[in-house]
Amino acid sequence: MTEASVAIQVLPKVSETAEVLRIVDKVIEYIASTGFKYFVGPFETTIEGDYDSLMEIVKECNKICIREGAGGVSTYVKISYNPEGVLTIGEKVDKYM
Repeated sequence: MTEASVAIQVLPKVSETAEVLRIVDKVIEYIASTGFKYFVGPFETTIEGDYDSLMEIVKECNKICIREGAGGVSTYVKISYNPEGVLTIGEKVDKYM
C-alpha cells in the first residue's frame, strides 16, 4: 500500500540553463538512489512511499541544489497523503503509456 505520493519540482537559482539541467539531474539521480518508485515528467518528478521518508527526500533535494552550487532554490511540492492508501503512479499514468 502506498500511503503518500509527492510531486516535486526544484528550480535552482543559477544563471545558465545548462547548469539548471545539471543540478536537476543530480536531484533525479538522488531520487533514483532512494529505492522508492518514481516517475520523471517534464515539469516535476513524482515519488511514492511512506510519508515521513518522502518528506526527508524533499528536504534532501533542496540541499543537493545548494551543494551543487545554486545560490538558492525554489521548490514546488504537491502531496497526496492518506494512511489508508493513495492512487499509485501506475494507476494514474499507465493507461497513457
